[in-house]
Amino acid sequence: MKLEIFFDYASPFAYLGATQVEAVAARHGAELAWCPILLGGLFKALGTPNVPLAVMPEAKRAQVLKDLDRWAEHWGVAFAWPSRFPMNTVAALRMTLLLPNEARGPLVRALFRAYWVEDGDLADPATLCAVADSVGLDGAALHAETHTPRARELLFAATRAAEEAGVCGVPCFRVGRLLFWGQDRLAFVERALGGWVPARG
Repeated sequence: MKLEIFFDYASPFAYLGATQVEAVAARHGAELAWCPILLGGLFKALGTPNVPLAVMPEAKRAQVLKDLDRWAEHWGVAFAWPSRFPMNTVAALRMTLLLPNEARGPLVRALFRAYWVEDGDLADPATLCAVADSVGLDGAALHAETHTPRARELLFAATRAAEEAGVCGVPCFRVGRLLFWGQDRLAFVERALGGWVPARG
């Protein structure tokens, strides 16, 4: 059984989901696939505002921000709203895609933490290199490769594949043919990994 997580480092919801998904996969003996996508590219294709929070009514935006803090407390994970938002994550996503799936986990965790806990600038090459170095990678070499046509095509193809699969935001989880959108759907993901098939798909 495979569990896929579609994500972009720019999303606080994806950060929260990513803090839990490895444990979910482990509990069910599932293979976890990290699937980075460019959320802005997906939103453009779908006709969704690039920063949904920015166009929400004030009351809704305030509640969403409270919910983020509540989910972080519920799961016992660190979370701090960054001083730079939204964040350009193109290079970070390309760095991740340049690695084989089995090597992505440590970098994914470190990059999410750098932005959503430590207020790091994921658009800064020095920050990206330092984060990659911290998990045993050659940050300078990996970052240099993000400028290649191959890296650009990897991110374009990953984002297009997510769109074609029906992904509408992040995090989105896929178990077989089932998609579940949102960090608050992990209970559904667990049930699907256990064999549950919703009556309405």
